[in-house]
Amino acid sequence: MIKTRARIHSIEARPLSARLLEPFEIASARVETTLSVHVAATLSLEGGSETAEGLGEAASLPPVTRENQPEALATIRKAASSLTGILLPLPNISELQGKSGSSHALEPLFAELDAALTAIVPSSPVARAGLETAVLDAAARLLGLPLRTLLGGDPGEIELVTDITIPIGAPPHMADLARAWRAKGFTAFKVKVGKDFDHDIEALDGIARAVPGSVLRIDANAGFSSSEAIAFARELDRRKIPIDCFEQPCAAADLEGMAEVARSIAIPVIADESVATPADLARVLAAKAAGGVNLKLAKSGGPLGSLAIGRAALAAGLDLMVGGMVETRLGMTAAAHVAAALGGVRFIDLDTAWLLAEDLYEGGYRADGPKYVLGPEPGLGVRAVG
Repeated sequence: MIKTRARIHSIEARPLSARLLEPFEIASARVETTLSVHVAATLSLEGGSETAEGLGEAASLPPVTRENQPEALATIRKAASSLTGILLPLPNISELQGKSGSSHALEPLFAELDAALTAIVPSSPVARAGLETAVLDAAARLLGLPLRTLLGGDPGEIELVTDITIPIGAPPHMADLARAWRAKGFTAFKVKVGKDFDHDIEALDGIARAVPGSVLRIDANAGFSSSEAIAFARELDRRKIPIDCFEQPCAAADLEGMAEVARSIAIPVIADESVATPADLARVLAAKAAGGVNLKLAKSGGPLGSLAIGRAALAAGLDLMVGGMVETRLGMTAAAHVAAALGGVRFIDLDTAWLLAEDLYEGGYRADGPKYVLGPEPGLGVRAVG
């Protein structure tokens, strides 16, 4: 039974740009700083004085995302006035304090928030992701629950182990990066490919030699045709370079090409750019275009959309990857809570906070090499520095 309501008291947003240790290049983009928006939402209990501030990151990465940073910021600031004052239903706090979230008890909250955001930001998934995350973080803090528990996950301490991304660069440098990360405890590497066939083969060959016995994953970011992707996988097989998964080999809309790749190679194909909505997932399933899907909050409008896609994918027998754009500790923590709430995520790709030259946040998780440990703190447990 709904016992109380929380009012969205205020929403504030500002640009969020953190320098990377070095340029991050993929087949479709190159960035030197994060291109995000910091969102802060304050909720207050109706008829009381208790308030909580939640945080969210709206992460853009054109052309992977439709929105850029200025557009997302403008959308969020415009939406703030419409969202301020909205009342959201909350379950009885005493019944949920320190316990697992009940999807039934929390369903009215999720439904009301989804309806409001769909009406106010109908076609801006990046902006919506920042807003939705901030409001859910604030609600979780009011209820005294970790965000993952609000979303249906376990309240206990959770450990996740991430891979680390090797962006496109000179092959010797890519091998050096892999070697340096291996020395820090990383054993799974996601290697960006899709820009130049011969370069990419040389780079992977060098990485395989530099970190023998490691898990190698490849991500073309839609950079290959189906025939190129098949030839690429076969050349890696000829060189006896084992690959754990092949992410988005072809263009997002080329489901026929993706399906041809999936039929022709033994490596599991993961859809990323091809899946941003449940309808996209249905099309991928119908085309048999992939054996897994990569969930990203910025693609799917936040935790709720990502959870819906993830649960449908698991029900259909697909593997799950949880990743992100180029995000700070704030965005990576939110994605980690979604992964923890889902459970059964085969590929954890939540590494970009390690690639930054500056950390603008604290809290959220404890890190030990590639290990994330999510603690019992309410909400995300993340705080802005300064």
